[in-house]
Amino acid sequence: MTEQPAVADLIVRNGRIYTVDDKRSWASAMAVRGGRILAVGDNAAVDPHKASDTRELDLQGRMAMPGIVDVHNHLMLGGQAELFELRFSSLSSPEEIFAKVREAAENSPEGKWIIGQQWGSDMWPELNTVKALAALDEASLGRPVMLRDDTYHNRWVNSEAMRITGLTADSPDPDQGGLGRDAETGALTGMMIEAASGLVERAIVNSGHYTPEMDRAAIARSVATLNSYGVTAFLDAAAMQPVIAALKGLDDRGQLTAWAAAALPVMEPSFMFGIAGEELFALREGYRSAHVKPDFAKVFLDGVPGARTAAFHEPYTKNPILGCCFRGTTLATVPELVRWVGRCEELDIAVKIHCAGDAAVTQALDAIDVVRSFNGPTNLTHHIAHASYIAPDDIKRFAELGVAADLSPFLWYPTSFLEGHKQTMGVDRATRFWPNQDLLQAGALMAAGSDWPVIPNPDPWNGMEGLVTRQNPSGDFPGEALWPEQALDIATVLEIFTINPAKVMGLDGTVGSLEIGKSADFIVLDRNVLEVPSDEIADTNVLQTYFEGRLVYERGASS
Repeated sequence: MTEQPAVADLIVRNGRIYTVDDKRSWASAMAVRGGRILAVGDNAAVDPHKASDTRELDLQGRMAMPGIVDVHNHLMLGGQAELFELRFSSLSSPEEIFAKVREAAENSPEGKWIIGQQWGSDMWPELNTVKALAALDEASLGRPVMLRDDTYHNRWVNSEAMRITGLTADSPDPDQGGLGRDAETGALTGMMIEAASGLVERAIVNSGHYTPEMDRAAIARSVATLNSYGVTAFLDAAAMQPVIAALKGLDDRGQLTAWAAAALPVMEPSFMFGIAGEELFALREGYRSAHVKPDFAKVFLDGVPGARTAAFHEPYTKNPILGCCFRGTTLATVPELVRWVGRCEELDIAVKIHCAGDAAVTQALDAIDVVRSFNGPTNLTHHIAHASYIAPDDIKRFAELGVAADLSPFLWYPTSFLEGHKQTMGVDRATRFWPNQDLLQAGALMAAGSDWPVIPNPDPWNGMEGLVTRQNPSGDFPGEALWPEQALDIATVLEIFTINPAKVMGLDGTVGSLEIGKSADFIVLDRNVLEVPSDEIADTNVLQTYFEGRLVYERGASS
């Protein structure tokens, strides 16, 4: 007796379906059952699965492709920024920032915190003065204010915020951080560097500003935002207990419309609070669900170049406070890092290591090399987050050690971020930023992440265009390209945004390409990104997002 073909819930036809399989194949039709792909090919491949109650989707010749996999974002912070906080461009002038703060203060109750972002890294010299602090104080109308920079590592606060936090002219710099002081008077300026940011963030948390209801709303909003850009899987790069609890809650209620991996911090970050390391690892199975995978750890190994807190082999430019030869510092030693990586491997946890400077990258690779010499091969994929400044001799080590390059954030082109680097590193070194073509030629596994909300929205198409053109898609910095020799072709870039991050997350058997047996996570686009001019990739709109064969976003539909 001939076995009858399985009946499809959904058949997709008449499309340009880019599968991102090993052959970079195209198809015109696809059949889905129970959230999984039954068949991919043409009408002949899917017709045997059609029944009277099978739904059909006519793509009308449009391009479809796998859902985007975002290997690096910060879900809670992204939702909070969208729902509850003041937002302005990193290109905003101080006067524009003051106007935004004043408007918010005029519409906020007395005593209510005003929280916003993102001032540009290149504004450090202008904002780190008592004159700028006085202007911020005047604009805030007595409300406490905290403004994050475009790296999310540093904050600028007003005098009322410092008073609430308990900071005075006599306050010492915290470990692994600093308090900004006026170059002429030595007075506090409200600039909070690295760990100092946590002093203010903790004061906000202790004030009761954030509520559990806000946390849940932020996570739900973030997932919806990701879906709107075509993201159907992601890795939260520093997931404290409230984040994984909210994700588990969403999934238990059938409301999580993406695959969610989580990297649990090995130590409490300076700007997030709660249990970390072994204590948090011990709880992870309680937060595992059908779509939530708490299988990663996060190590912050250094800071950011614009604040001179990233660790480099060569010194920063001369500075009145740090002198001529300061290279930055790492937050852990190689032996400490070896112990953490080794311990995580014992627990079957892959490690994401934040490395913004080339010396931090070297140290991370050295530590993983030591662990490999003791433990031998592993099925875990450790990844270096940001992988932006890399010593030439280290590029080949990514592939040799099986370490992935987390190409995050979306800054493969000229930005205010880069202008800040030029101030602290000099132009020549600052523009040797993101050696992506070199990594590709060396065989490194490269995966893209947004680092949202460091980047104001998790728009993958903006990042894709930047990888291809090395120019700013917004039109800012016209005529400038960042190290254009490191550009990549669009087909490679699509893999960096789909199957490659799926491999990094250990989900490539489930997501990242459209193949039989995989999750039916696909997106419908308004253009064929493989055929449009490279300077139009960022204009791409996602028309529909499907997760496990269900429509979870439609452009223009009411929310």
